[in-house]
Amino acid sequence: MAEFQTLEREELKAKIDRGDDFVLVETLPESAFKKRHLPGAVNLDDMGKVSEMFPDKDAEIVTYCTNFN
Repeated sequence: MAEFQTLEREELKAKIDRGDDFVLVETLPESAFKKRHLPGAVNLDDMGKVSEMFPDKDAEIVTYCTNFN
């Protein structure tokens, strides 16, 4: 069973800074992603595509959604 937890902004920054092995997923529309996104993030505006984009069931996937406006 998948484990879910909430990361605070500082925790996510620390994971990125350490170079932890995880997939960072931006869940806003592509237009927002093109304007600005976190380094290394991939765009996924259709959550129904998660299993085909990330077939490794053991991978750590961090999703985020924010509004840069």
